[in-house]
Amino acid sequence: MNAYSFGILEPIKEVLKEKKHDYLWYVEDRIKEVFPFKNEPVTSKVTTLVSYKSDAIFVPGNEVPHYLRGLKVQVFHGLAGEKKGHFRIRHYFDVYLTQGPYFTRKFIEFKNKFKNFEVVETGWPKLDVYGKKRHAYEADKQVLLEKFTAKKIVLYAPTFSPSLTSAPFLLEEIRELSENKDYLILIKFHDLMSSELIESYKKLANETDTIVYENERNIIKFLLMADLMISDTSSVVYEFLLLDKPVITFKNNSKNIQWDNSLSYTDLSIKVKENLEQDNFKEEREKIASEYHPYNDGNSALRMVETVEQLIAKNGVPNYRKLPWLRRRKMNTMFGKI
Repeated sequence: MNAYSFGILEPIKEVLKEKKHDYLWYVEDRIKEVFPFKNEPVTSKVTTLVSYKSDAIFVPGNEVPHYLRGLKVQVFHGLAGEKKGHFRIRHYFDVYLTQGPYFTRKFIEFKNKFKNFEVVETGWPKLDVYGKKRHAYEADKQVLLEKFTAKKIVLYAPTFSPSLTSAPFLLEEIRELSENKDYLILIKFHDLMSSELIESYKKLANETDTIVYENERNIIKFLLMADLMISDTSSVVYEFLLLDKPVITFKNNSKNIQWDNSLSYTDLSIKVKENLEQDNFKEEREKIASEYHPYNDGNSALRMVETVEQLIAKNGVPNYRKLPWLRRRKMNTMFGKI
């Protein structure tokens, strides 16, 4: 699990607390120092998970030990179906809880092929905040705009993947954009972004009075505050589109681009101005929302928990997940053999 998973799982945690279910966080030692819920039950030991004997395991990543008791639930870590591995069936999960029809159709195909897991469309818990706290940071936004005497907030949130990130190529474009004092530019990098790029953009922010480098891990606050986002091939593009606000990407590799995507790392200032003033992709954003995440009621985490409760009531709790030998060996290598 990576640090960005905390924002995905927090709404599920809140539902479990409301329903008075017992729960335990598993957080690897390498990120335990950034675990944000200091008074929560947490462990970094797989042996503790074995003795805990869970009824269900909610997983925002790709792997979960096959030998742990409990219904193994894939809740996903993003909305970018074009990312390598998003639709790869690794056979670790008993149920896939999908975000919207686009994802559901594809996983139903896999279900019909393999016949060893369930697929239920619930929506994605990280976006529950859109339904419940969409305007929670309006006051913070106004304070920022007044502080920097700006009119719009522009968020730059690229992916960390070396083969996909725009960060090495947009440094000077961002610098040029910052010369327009109507814009306050927030830089929000992924936790796994290279340290060299992080330092380059921090230096730029220190030299420029209209750029702020944000260290806060949960990006939701900045998505809600921004008027426009700049990115590349990142799942955060879809998270922002669902707020019905314009996005500019550079060399995005999606097969179904419904926003302003540039094939060269140029003309950023021109594109920002055009998208803020004309917003030519509004209709396309509505299509994305209906396919990728049509839920705006803030209850995706509740649907997830209730779905798991129903599956357990119907089928019981699996003591382990049956896997091929090579998959079992991988889990034993990753998490330790029990």
